[in-house]
Amino acid sequence: MKTAPLPDPHSRKMSVCSSSLAAVNPPDPVPPAAEPPADTAPPADTEPPADTARRDLFRYLTAEESADYQAIMDLFSATLLVDLSAAEVTAQLTERGRAIDRDTVEARCRQLVAWGNLVPAVRDARVSTVAEYVRSRSRFQVSKLGGRLHREAVAILHASDGAREVARELLGQIVQSLERILAMLGRAELDAEALAGEVTTVFGNQRLFTDSVRDFYAYLAGILSRYDLGGEEYAQFKELLLVYIDLITADVNRHAPAVAHRVGLVLKQVDPLLEVLSRLPGLTLPDGTPVERAQGRTRQDWEELAYWYDAVRGSGPEQLRAAAGQALGQLITNAKRLLDSSGTGFSRRADFLRLARWFAASDDDGAHRLYAAAFGAYPARHLLFGPEEPDPRVGPMTSWWDSDPVSVPVSLRERGDRAMRGRSSRVPDPTADRLRLTAEAQREAEQRQAAAAELALTGSLHGATISPAARNLLLDLIADLLARHRDEITDHDLGLELHVAPGPGTIVTSSDGTTTFVGLSLHVAGSTHGQDATVPGQDATVFGQEAAVFGQEAVV
Repeated sequence: MKTAPLPDPHSRKMSVCSSSLAAVNPPDPVPPAAEPPADTAPPADTEPPADTARRDLFRYLTAEESADYQAIMDLFSATLLVDLSAAEVTAQLTERGRAIDRDTVEARCRQLVAWGNLVPAVRDARVSTVAEYVRSRSRFQVSKLGGRLHREAVAILHASDGAREVARELLGQIVQSLERILAMLGRAELDAEALAGEVTTVFGNQRLFTDSVRDFYAYLAGILSRYDLGGEEYAQFKELLLVYIDLITADVNRHAPAVAHRVGLVLKQVDPLLEVLSRLPGLTLPDGTPVERAQGRTRQDWEELAYWYDAVRGSGPEQLRAAAGQALGQLITNAKRLLDSSGTGFSRRADFLRLARWFAASDDDGAHRLYAAAFGAYPARHLLFGPEEPDPRVGPMTSWWDSDPVSVPVSLRERGDRAMRGRSSRVPDPTADRLRLTAEAQREAEQRQAAAAELALTGSLHGATISPAARNLLLDLIADLLARHRDEITDHDLGLELHVAPGPGTIVTSSDGTTTFVGLSLHVAGSTHGQDATVPGQDATVFGQEAAVFGQEAVV
């Protein structure tokens, strides 16, 4: 894998506090060269055609038939200089337990050629028929970028999700290799092969170290963003942070100054070094296509290496220390969250995992009951609240859109319970209600007394005209008399006697209608106890007071 280029010291200074991953993913370098004229600079939104073509290399990983494409690419990337026909690919896939017909394999290979992962290959073959000749001409081999991409894709697909160990021991190897390079540069005769080997070792170790640091801090960033650390997992994370990161930081602090000093000495002699390396036999293509050379063969490579270890300018080591400090701060935040579980960062991850295990172990009916119990997904008929006076027009078939909303208490809506909260309300003063009830009882007693006096003066009721209040009192007396199966009844409170005898009937007229008592002759007279006439009002007053007292007790 080609590492991201390190920043150029002349272009811009790396940010220290921007991100915990900045130490292993520095910005692209800007070489210290003169800017091109304004009329020749390409527009900012224009991309070279090669970039679009190279993006097609990734299509086979996300295509619908990605499993077929990956199996085919495995065959072409297994060995060097392999070219296969569609029939040979079909046979080898069958041996590996993946049966695909030859026409489909050929279509897949041609699609990979269109994307740039494969290239056509021509090889002379002895054939007996024209069909065999045509099939033998359709041979394919892996392209350079297609093979590199597939190797990286396979590595990623088989990589572990856990943390990658940082190759911190390579820092000491880098120091030793730089020591040997300086010693070789001080000799009169330089061993070009040995010098090239040490240079390649320095940059290879640096690339491996930065890749491992990049992966480790990427894993650490994913851990830091979680709010569900607790218990054993939190203890392991704390051990990882306090011990392992401190170990990495200590190694970087110990070796970074030595590397920076020795890289600075090499830079003073970089021209003789590059001249010796340039005399080594190398690869040169006849058509002039640029060749990817190993790192350390240009001045820019050495300047970028020096910049990464330059602590004064805030590069790699300083950003590693800043990332460790940021991770420690997040660890403290998680510790506070564990101590105060009522905060907004409280996680239910463990509860949801336990619930998921219950779902996995349940049958269909049990899963439905578990879901209803866990999330309150009960049918509407199980609701405990409704209107105080149900509307007869609203039935079981009425849609919720058409029916009136139901008022749900705040405690149930926000907290899921109906427990009362807050202080008890004050007991209201019943004085006003007591006076009102007393006045109503007094007024009702007076109205009944007046109606009784009106009936007593009437005597025989046939053809009489009385008030509605007197008529209602008469109906109450008739109902009481008929219920007792008697011919007469006396109301001592009102001072009335009602006599009933069989007869042609009694017709009583009032302002709101006429009342006919069929087959009954009615006669009303005053009670013989004249002193009782004043009693009903007093009794009514006492009744009103008792009613008021009862109302007060009910309120209390």
